[in-house]
Amino acid sequence: MPQERLQKIIAAAGIASRRKAEEIITAGLVSVNGVVVTELGTKADPNTDHIRVNGKLLKGPQRHVYFLMNKPKGYVTTASDPQRRPTVMDLLRNVSARVYPVGRLDYASEGLLLFTNDGDLAHKLTHASSHVPKTYVVKVAGVPKEEKIEELRAGVMIREGDDPRSKRIRTAPAKINMIKEGDNPWYEVTLIEGRNRQIRKMFDAIGHYVEKIRRVKYGPLVLDVEPGRLRPLDADEVRALQSAASQPKKAPPLGLERPFQPKKTTKKKFVSKKKSQTTRSPKRG
Repeated sequence: MPQERLQKIIAAAGIASRRKAEEIITAGLVSVNGVVVTELGTKADPNTDHIRVNGKLLKGPQRHVYFLMNKPKGYVTTASDPQRRPTVMDLLRNVSARVYPVGRLDYASEGLLLFTNDGDLAHKLTHASSHVPKTYVVKVAGVPKEEKIEELRAGVMIREGDDPRSKRIRTAPAKINMIKEGDNPWYEVTLIEGRNRQIRKMFDAIGHYVEKIRRVKYGPLVLDVEPGRLRPLDADEVRALQSAASQPKKAPPLGLERPFQPKKTTKKKFVSKKKSQTTRSPKRG
């Protein structure tokens, strides 16, 4: 078998996502044939090399499994929490494979959350260039003005992290439609990126607090289970998800393409033949 990058081998074994595997490697927790490796890009052969992660011998690739969960509020999307809050891993009942969440929903958010041990797919879905659309229903305190919603559609400046000193970045264009009117209306919001607490920060940027967030779509997948429940994806859903993660991103996203504008044509000025002859300079003899 040809050699592969260590982070890819670790992800395929179901230990962690590829991004997390990179952190494990740089932390000095991986060894190959007894030698600690900390350099990203190091390659190995999982069939012939002895690879250990945190002292444990790495086993061969696991059969890939995929689950869709309806995450309830009050759970953090992590394997363990320093504050000892409930985690989404507590909801993984009767799942024998070692899976991990794809991306995250914050403690107060709910809705569709994917789990898998397929490190390659998880990496593609969470990579900044994937542009796989994710749709949320959002309840907002107060009624934003339409021009403010237009600002959100075009992209606004938000903090990259929670630290007020963190870098400010502009969000990508978003698709936003009101789906329920009221003093505290509901909006359907579709994003092609997944920054930390992005929707909350976006509405905060226009002066409105987000009361509730529920993710209802992830690419081709639709939320269809009760809160706290999960189900496996079928083969067609997995193929559709893989296809969505691998699509080349050439066209403008989310139906924000510029409208067709016909090319302007300049009319040629008509000059009569007789007029052109009269204006022609006489020949010299």
